[in-house]
Amino acid sequence: MTNRARPPASAARLRILVPEELRHFLPARRRRPARDPDGMPCPYDGAASLGHVVQSLGVPLTEVSRLRADGEPVPAAYRPPDGARIELSPVPRPQPLPPTAPMPPRFVLDVHLGALARRLRLLGVDTAYRNDAADPELVEQAAAERRILLTQDRGLLLRRALWLGAYVRGSRPDEQLTDVLERFAPPLAPWTRCPACNGMLVPVPKEEIAEQLPPGTRRTYDTFTRCTACGHLYWPGAHHSRLAARVAAARRVSGDGSAPRDGSGNSPGRDAR
Repeated sequence: MTNRARPPASAARLRILVPEELRHFLPARRRRPARDPDGMPCPYDGAASLGHVVQSLGVPLTEVSRLRADGEPVPAAYRPPDGARIELSPVPRPQPLPPTAPMPPRFVLDVHLGALARRLRLLGVDTAYRNDAADPELVEQAAAERRILLTQDRGLLLRRALWLGAYVRGSRPDEQLTDVLERFAPPLAPWTRCPACNGMLVPVPKEEIAEQLPPGTRRTYDTFTRCTACGHLYWPGAHHSRLAARVAAARRVSGDGSAPRDGSGNSPGRDAR
């Protein structure tokens, strides 16, 4: 689409149609569905890009799959003419990833999503997380390792250097997990990653680690795995039934009904909530 001549900035105004899926990003006074089918009015200085206008409303571009101006697809850098009718489309689910994205997808989470990180790792999803990572470090790691940055900080999603990010919906970790599984559909491989550090788990003979086990554990359990990165040991302990229920629920969300891999199914010796 070719830009038409723009009037003076003082007279410029756009009409923006925000779908229900994106309205919760808007300021509270604007969240009600628009009565006007042409969308809500939005002042416009005539110079800013459409992407800047959309993000100034509170909607991160990571949550928008397509922009249209007067019915025609336009890029985020497009500068609309006065009076243009702008339509936003939410990202589809599952979301197609760019060709440069590794498959299966891998993630990096901000400091507020530790419980979600442990749940994703429990499911075998490659998930980087540190509880002391600064925002610039997260953006840099996402770009360097081609990880999708998951956050509930909209400001973090506005950073220009961000490779790919997503706003995580839900206030509870289980709600957040469902949101990520529905949006990105990562293949699941439960019990294969360390919930503590994201390293891979491998079976280990009991006799090899017997001296490291508490006496009660040594008497009761025979199947163990060990993290190849941090060395933490796992066995089907007191938390196993709760974690197994969590895995089963995640498989229902993802449509993955496969059985556990051989040597898997061990839950951590310490709590993995």
